[in-house]
Amino acid sequence: MWRVLVVEDDAEMRDFFASSVARCGDLVLAASVGTVAEALAWLDDSANMVDVLLTDLGLPDGSGLEVIRHCISLHPRCEPLVISMFGDEDNVLASIEAGALGYIHKDATPDDIAQTILDMRAGASPISPMIARRVLSKYRTDQANVANASTVRSDTAAAELTGPLTDAAGSPPTRQLLSPREQEVLSHIARGFSYAEIARLQSLSVHTVQSHIKNLYAKLSVHSRSEAVFEATRMGLI
Repeated sequence: MWRVLVVEDDAEMRDFFASSVARCGDLVLAASVGTVAEALAWLDDSANMVDVLLTDLGLPDGSGLEVIRHCISLHPRCEPLVISMFGDEDNVLASIEAGALGYIHKDATPDDIAQTILDMRAGASPISPMIARRVLSKYRTDQANVANASTVRSDTAAAELTGPLTDAAGSPPTRQLLSPREQEVLSHIARGFSYAEIARLQSLSVHTVQSHIKNLYAKLSVHSRSEAVFEATRMGLI
């Protein structure tokens, strides 16, 4: 009997997950909560045990990544499964790095989530097709970045020799694209901080950080963390 902790802020979706788990003879619904705080409090109770963590990432008071990390630190054998609306490669890879063994986009939620959990416990790594495509795209982008590394170094060296272009006011025009907060967030992205870590450092909510990053991506015309760092380096922003 595998004990399942469900962490999902949407009440209807949370009930759907909980009901599916409760109906399965091989699973036990250990708890069903809707916030990071509730999940951490439940996990910190030494009387509670968990074998499978089913969590969303976009929670009202933080990120499911924090729940994953905390859960694994207390229960190393627990197997996390993410089901989230966040389908970008940054969140997917961050979840995998945190310990998730599966990642399903909510648009592809299985009718029987209990069977997906059983498959994962049997050795599978469930991942929805859209997520798989994003991960492969991320891999190809990284490979392209490696191939273009020498070009980036040449461009950077040239920029250091000639100095950045300036507008009439004498300021680099590219930097004016970003607000001071966006520039700070960009700096943290370049240093490899997660969304939750950036939120803590900047005293912001995870959702606000994600909004700044979305604006960054739009201004730089990129779609991922690695592309943002690559383009910002090329433009002399970092």
